[in-house]
Amino acid sequence: METESQITQLKTVKIFKTNTRNDKDAAKIVTSLLTIYPLYKINFDLEDGDNILRVEADQFEIETDHIIKYMVDLGYSCEVIE
Repeated sequence: METESQITQLKTVKIFKTNTRNDKDAAKIVTSLLTIYPLYKINFDLEDGDNILRVEADQFEIETDHIIKYMVDLGYSCEVIE
């Protein structure tokens, strides 16, 4: 029988290039995305030249197209970095 420590957690991570420029906007976006996707881990790296949006999920696929559409609807550019 497997113990909890023996179970490997599978994580899915998607990285998006955005034009989000400041911490205030990034915080609002993260808060609203977490309302829609409460099981995701979401953060920005605005010090990176691509203003990275990082989304991580445990054991399920990330809704990439929906996140991109949501960002575009807010007026931001957003594309997956492969």
